[in-house]
Amino acid sequence: LLNLSQLIFCFRNEAKSFGRSDLIPSIKLRHCCLLRNQRCITAYLYDRLLRIRALRWEYGSVLPANVRFHMSAEEVQWFGQYKKSLASFMRSLGEGEGLDITQDIKPPKSLYIQVRCLKDHGEFEIEDGTVILLKKNSQHFLPRWKCEQLIRQGVLEHVVS
Repeated sequence: LLNLSQLIFCFRNEAKSFGRSDLIPSIKLRHCCLLRNQRCITAYLYDRLLRIRALRWEYGSVLPANVRFHMSAEEVQWFGQYKKSLASFMRSLGEGEGLDITQDIKPPKSLYIQVRCLKDHGEFEIEDGTVILLKKNSQHFLPRWKCEQLIRQGVLEHVVS
């Protein structure tokens, strides 16, 4: 298979051999247009991958259905591979215990926050062993790092006083 530059070189030589040197500027223009289009498509695809990577940090390992619906099969596959790679990296941190680096993306102003439960979720255990029942419309004062993932998933909402 010939790449684009080799193909253009062949067309240029063919045009010269048939005495059609007037076609060479058109061939060069077409070649430049094809290269530009190729660069634009590559930039567009790279931007989409950056956005998909950002979705992993924003929503966690499970994407909402409406977001997933607008992704191609290859993008969903890439998201899955990125998710596995990130999980593997996080497991290797923290002296073998693992460390979730997707938590606390912004530095917290306080360690505990007031949250309201938007839907029934069931029992939720915090680090001191206390079990809290998360029922719809109930409000709780919880450690930020324990409930940040549930806020992103839409189970809890941060109540700002």
